[in-house]
Amino acid sequence: MAIDGTWRRDCIMHDVSETGARLSVRDSIEGLKLKEFFLLLSSTGLTYRRCELAWVNGEEIGAKFVQHRPKRKKRTGRFQHNNLEV
Repeated sequence: MAIDGTWRRDCIMHDVSETGARLSVRDSIEGLKLKEFFLLLSSTGLTYRRCELAWVNGEEIGAKFVQHRPKRKKRTGRFQHNNLEV
């Protein structure tokens, strides 16, 4: 499914790992913005992975899972360690 929800395609998952998946897409993907998309893993859409397109070979595509990066906290200029302010 598109990140913005504008398109959705049925697919078959042939292979999956921690880092990505190999999929066969049933309908044409021509003209779709595939740089980033969601791979929905349940019929309700509650289980999904954010993906980047890794490769295309005919009907098959490679999806690389985008890893969530935690946001860094802003530094205040002070560092507190063992109840001491530095």
